[in-house]
Amino acid sequence: MNYCSHCGSAVKQGIPSGDNRLRDICPNCGAIHYQNPKIVTGCVAYWEDKILLCRRAIEPRYGLWTVPAGFMENGETTYQGAARETLEEANARVKVETLYMTVNLPHINQVYMLFRAQLLDQDFSPGAESLATHLCDQQQIPWDELAFPTVSLTLQHYFQDQKSGQFTQRMADIVRNADKPEGYQINYLMT
Repeated sequence: MNYCSHCGSAVKQGIPSGDNRLRDICPNCGAIHYQNPKIVTGCVAYWEDKILLCRRAIEPRYGLWTVPAGFMENGETTYQGAARETLEEANARVKVETLYMTVNLPHINQVYMLFRAQLLDQDFSPGAESLATHLCDQQQIPWDELAFPTVSLTLQHYFQDQKSGQFTQRMADIVRNADKPEGYQINYLMT
């Protein structure tokens, strides 16, 4: 941040009184500008034993597959955002059921909150941010073409749970680790 969004003055970095982190502080008006993680919300939208996937028409990861998800908007709940993103990306209407997977990504300041959601019908099609949409069972998932580790992790658990018929809420951290071939490691907080 270069300029204060309150008064337009140049900001400086410092640690405010009572805080322990560097923040952008306006020396003119005293405003402290906090930067906090962004919430990504979306749906593992299912129809029978299949999951709805979207092929991305935007960066990052253009052309790869994901579940419908995106950044929350101000003024909406996480499950409202999940339903909205599913409608925007796949023109799909869903009944949001339960929070299924929460994934913390501290290295990019994001938290994913993915909900199980039942497709209300099979009337779906690519939205503006998708090249294609497709219902996939476990064998049809393009595992090597999934856009994000969060999606791969979530779908692996989803299909395991599908076999048992018990969908367990989970939480994990995906953290950078240069010693791993993938460049990250997964730490489970709740399984």
